Amino acid sequence: MRTISAMLTALMITTTQALASGAAPEGEGLGFLAACFIGFGVMIVMFQFIPGIMLMVGMLKGIFSLGRKDVHETPAGE
Repeated sequence: MRTISAMLTALMITTTQALASGAAPEGEGLGFLAACFIGFGVMIVMFQFIPGIMLMVGMLKGIFSLGRKDVHETPAGE
């Protein structure tokens, strides 16, 4: 039992150093499909940005126009 635990400990120490080494082969960068996917996500965010700005401007107009009432009062005789 002692030899098995010593062997496993030694094996774990050497494999941990091998897995943590920085000598891994370099990747090729982003592929075409990955770039298209990221571009599609950016387009979704940008196309949602314009309606969001329009909604915020409308809310600000509504908030700042609360003090003014544009109610047309009719005369009591009509």
